[in-house]
Amino acid sequence: MELRGRRIPMAFSLIVWFVLWEVIGRLGLVSLIPPFSECIKAMAEVVSSETFIEAASITLQAFLIGMALSFVVGIGVGIWMGTSKTVGSVMGMWVNIFESSPLTAVVPALMALLGFGLPTMVVTVFLFSVWVIALDTQVGVERVNPSLVEMGRSFGATKRVLYLQIVLKAALPEMLAGIRLGLIRGLKGVIIGQLLIAVVGVGYLFELYSRNFLMPEFWALLIVLFGFAFLASEAVAHYERKVSFYASSR
Repeated sequence: MELRGRRIPMAFSLIVWFVLWEVIGRLGLVSLIPPFSECIKAMAEVVSSETFIEAASITLQAFLIGMALSFVVGIGVGIWMGTSKTVGSVMGMWVNIFESSPLTAVVPALMALLGFGLPTMVVTVFLFSVWVIALDTQVGVERVNPSLVEMGRSFGATKRVLYLQIVLKAALPEMLAGIRLGLIRGLKGVIIGQLLIAVVGVGYLFELYSRNFLMPEFWALLIVLFGFAFLASEAVAHYERKVSFYASSR
């Protein structure tokens, strides 16, 4: 970000928002928004409590299992769609339908089928994240330079080596972009699922704090959640930038 020709760190925008938040909270302009400093104080109490540790462990377990399934299925289906025009035509429509659909409406049906426990949260994470991973993987595979594949075949590369050493590496930038978006959507899925269930995990804490008007704790939990999502996204984006030379070499 630049201002009058001078480069300003992106963190400066956060400082501006935090100061504005503090001012709004101190003036009492919005009753549900406490001062930012109170939220930071409440954060120390929230993250150190046994209730938060238990809720976070449940949420993290559901998130990790759901994302692992999304990676395996999404990348596998994306490669299949990218290497086969027939499969891409048949499955592409359904993947795009699920990608653009309001999947939140499906969560109550999942609760009726799977109950109020871990399976519902895992499936919710999976449904929210798998489609964008599959679509971006498909795009990456379709953009692989055919000359790279032909060169591998001319040197006697097996089908397994072609996929692992050529196709996957050449499609890695798009795959990482899909994984980054999938992580964000998967986190949305696990929180939305827990909010609707409202008996387990971080969703239970949101319900507890909002019902009892514990707004500093509510916003502190939200900040922690946003921070986790940002760090997860930036970690994948870091590797995405590292492999960006594959895109130029294609």
